[in-house]
Amino acid sequence: MLHFESDYMAGAHPEVLQRLIETNLEQTVGYGADEYTARARALIREACGAPEARVHFLVGGTQTNATVIDGLLARHEGVLAAESGHISVHEAGAIEASGHKVLTLPQHEGKVRAEDVARYIDDFYRDETYEHMVAPGMLYISFPTEYGTLYSLAELEALSQVCHKAKIPLYIDGARLGYALGAEGCDVTLRDIARLADLFYIGGTKVGALFGEAVVVTNPSLLPHFFPLVKQHGALLAKGRLLGVQFEALFSDGLYERIGRKATSLALRLKEGFERLGYRSVVDSPTNQQFFLLPNEVVDRLKPHAGFEYWGPRGERESTVRFVTSWNTTDNDITALLQLLEQK
Repeated sequence: MLHFESDYMAGAHPEVLQRLIETNLEQTVGYGADEYTARARALIREACGAPEARVHFLVGGTQTNATVIDGLLARHEGVLAAESGHISVHEAGAIEASGHKVLTLPQHEGKVRAEDVARYIDDFYRDETYEHMVAPGMLYISFPTEYGTLYSLAELEALSQVCHKAKIPLYIDGARLGYALGAEGCDVTLRDIARLADLFYIGGTKVGALFGEAVVVTNPSLLPHFFPLVKQHGALLAKGRLLGVQFEALFSDGLYERIGRKATSLALRLKEGFERLGYRSVVDSPTNQQFFLLPNEVVDRLKPHAGFEYWGPRGERESTVRFVTSWNTTDNDITALLQLLEQK
């Protein structure tokens, strides 16, 4: 069985797992106060070019988004996000459960535009009854987006300028950040993200770690008491060393970059193969998520042999489906999938 359902089907990248094995019998203090976590923080700060940034390690993506957003917003504020954004669609109302509303914006292949953000904020404060409404207190975006698309550097700079003018923080969900930075044609670096965003997270769960995300706060004044908030949200790992060891490995010897480049190059090979066989890409994604419109008979023929996901409801004659590559995907996996696709 071939697996293209998601990028967290397998455990940890062998280099990450090896470090966990090597340090397994050591005993260290808990909650991320150990030397491995300290080194991981230092490596991330260096990679971001942000020596004063605070780095916090949490367990999972939804926990991270819910904890960060709850910490940033006042009681009367909500979070601006694309209508297709992960917090809007696939987090089971985690943000609303913390008492904050997701304020949706139009999406353009998963992205929000700076002019739409500016218009929403301007229109909100021009309404004389705005005190009766949920105020836009921050902007959430994903990089890459839920459709695998990328913001250009110019687009991120424009969003950052709008947020700073409105005095609201820009927060970037980097669950698949490694696959964005490793994509062909990406003109954004980790240092650009650290410069333009007030805070963001570096995803580990989907990019080679067994579990874990690293929140990088480049404007520490926004979250002065984040540690107890992490604990309140159930996102604080007692064996915090396990997170530190993994991120130390990911940010040593270029592993995070290698994982991203490998998965995206295989995804583009998969995309080229589908298109060569006459199947249409729904979105022009340069990252590890690829979306195709397939006849239902092709979907049904592939399903017993390859795992992938419907993207939305099944259509009457054809359906949009998603294939995802990861650090664990091989050239042989792509070859085998394309051979299955060629069969009639």
